[in-house]
Amino acid sequence: MSTEISSNSSSQKRKILVTCALPYANGSIHLGHLLEHIQTDIWVRFQRMRGHETYFVCADDAHGTPIMLKAQELGITPEEMINAVREEHMADFNDFYISFDNYHSTHSDENKAFASEIYNRLHASGHIKTRIISQLFDPEKEMFLPDRFVKGTCPKCKEEDQNGDSCDSCGATYSPTEVLNPRSVVSGATPILKDSEHYFFDLPAFEQMLKDWTRSGALQEEMANKLAEWFDQGLKQWDISRDAPYFGFEIPNAPGKFFYVWLDAPIGYMGSFKNLCNKNSAIDFDSFWNENSDAELYHFIGKDIIYFHSLFWPAMLEGAGYRKPTSVYAHGFVTVNGAKMSKSKGTFIKGRTYLDHLNPEYLRYYYAAKLTHRIDDLDLNLEDFAQRVNSDLVGKVVNIASRCASFITKRFDGMLSTNIDDQALANEVMNAGDSIAALYESRDFGRAMREIMALADKVNEYIAVKEPWQLIKNESKQQEVQDICSLGINMFRTLMIYLKPVLPVLADSTSAFLNDELIWEGHKTLLKDHKINKFKALLQRVDMDKINAMTEASKESLTTNTVKEEKPAKKKSKKIKVDDNSAALADPLGIDPISEEIQFDDFAKIDLRIAKIINAEHVEKADKLLKLTLALDELGEETRQVFAGIKSAYQPEALIGKHTVMVANLAPRKMRFGLSEGMVLAAGPGGEDLWILNPEQGAKAGMRVK
Repeated sequence: MSTEISSNSSSQKRKILVTCALPYANGSIHLGHLLEHIQTDIWVRFQRMRGHETYFVCADDAHGTPIMLKAQELGITPEEMINAVREEHMADFNDFYISFDNYHSTHSDENKAFASEIYNRLHASGHIKTRIISQLFDPEKEMFLPDRFVKGTCPKCKEEDQNGDSCDSCGATYSPTEVLNPRSVVSGATPILKDSEHYFFDLPAFEQMLKDWTRSGALQEEMANKLAEWFDQGLKQWDISRDAPYFGFEIPNAPGKFFYVWLDAPIGYMGSFKNLCNKNSAIDFDSFWNENSDAELYHFIGKDIIYFHSLFWPAMLEGAGYRKPTSVYAHGFVTVNGAKMSKSKGTFIKGRTYLDHLNPEYLRYYYAAKLTHRIDDLDLNLEDFAQRVNSDLVGKVVNIASRCASFITKRFDGMLSTNIDDQALANEVMNAGDSIAALYESRDFGRAMREIMALADKVNEYIAVKEPWQLIKNESKQQEVQDICSLGINMFRTLMIYLKPVLPVLADSTSAFLNDELIWEGHKTLLKDHKINKFKALLQRVDMDKINAMTEASKESLTTNTVKEEKPAKKKSKKIKVDDNSAALADPLGIDPISEEIQFDDFAKIDLRIAKIINAEHVEKADKLLKLTLALDELGEETRQVFAGIKSAYQPEALIGKHTVMVANLAPRKMRFGLSEGMVLAAGPGGEDLWILNPEQGAKAGMRVK
């Protein structure tokens, strides 16, 4: 038996198709990937709870040169590799309770058919152009180099070690032929220019449509503003072809030319949905993708692939006669403990490693608690992660059931009361459903979680004030105890309805405990004269020991070498001779620079700063050391004292006023002459031939060395 509270939250049934960006089929799923898939899954589960016809599809992005080269390295075919990776991805997503209706592959018959169809339609409409281009070619591997297989210096901001098509530092995009000091990622060779005929999509022809669409509300404001920069610069034709050898689909009537992976990757959304429709004839493909469709189409993506989804993709759809997305939602990146995920620190955590140690619903809740509708980066602070899950889920929500259930089952045969002890509290919790639904709809999950936890606090406060554990001792108060605990159980039920999109397995356990299906409309009702089952522990606290074990299992040794196709013989080189008492930089990580390799992530931990030498002096009773005072800012407010073994090459007074490069995050070292708080960079065979690395004139103290 139940009682209902009125609500005006009814809405018309909608038809919704939702996708995530496609994971690339050459590596494992990690916690960065999972942010997007969990965010999307929460939104999808909410829509399903609301009764809307909702489909959630995804696929592995299975084409491109990296796939081809990785398969060669493993000694298997690309097909064998992508099939194995897809199975791994599907298992990981399933164990994180990502509720795809279909998980497919871009290397599929459906995707090939749509890619060819869209290309042919664009070609027939005059939107495909051809021209001869000069392209970077690896002379050692005898292959043209895709954008991402070229590294070099950004032609815009001069940042080094950037990709061949875009700069992570300034966000600029460019042609690989514009990269300064290019090198082949495949072999390390310096590429040469070679002519080749390429096929281009005429993106500028869709400029006005794209300007209107990007400002139509289909994108977050931050996205629309970013895309406006492209319009200001002028749209350019998009190269959609790649030369053999290449793993992908051959372009119709163009032997030896293949679709660039980014052309058929978004078409993979259509391919996966078509595959679902083939399995379920009740779903009509055209009703979702027809240009006059009244269905809704949503893409959830990372902020790094905005322009593919918000310029190229809608223009392709428009030109081929298909509908455009209703909205494209972008999210930020995941950091761990305030920094980029690091293999050496154990914070580059694969999904499977997490699952080996922790409950997936912990991560689902933590991500939900920190997600907004904006394009904000999200930090997974592992200590905060444990504290928040333990405090919110165990200490607040589940605690309500554990405090009340035993009284109901032991004293009242599991029957909930017919009386409502505090109607005002019941109404407050039940009426919150509309505002929480609005927050879910707008993807403002963090605010939704805060609102739910604020309600949980009020329910716990109510129980604490009522003290049913004291009242139960008084025979005349038995009905009151049943009424109090019944309301507590009902409020727990309502909160779990609100949390069901985030915590589907905990919700299922709650359903079994309450003998009740947790549907969204159930938040309007209370269970009266209803029998519940015996309470069993629903959720365990997060153990920091398990978190530490997870990070330990994720660590990679600093001396672990990556597999390379060719490893040249090591050349002999001179080591920098450093006195034991010196703070010149030779081996900051304690690794022999000749005999061992370190990974880039480990080198990136070194904080190199330009510092101004504001004082230099001899060190008494030290033959090789100078005592330097370095300013890390222009005003000289932040200074460091460093002892450097460069006395044989410099007189102290000659150094004052110069700039040098120092390691700013080295732990201070206590020496018999005093405390050394860093290292300066110096190199040379020794004696007078020892040079500090003096940056170019005009450098400012405090600037980080890139």
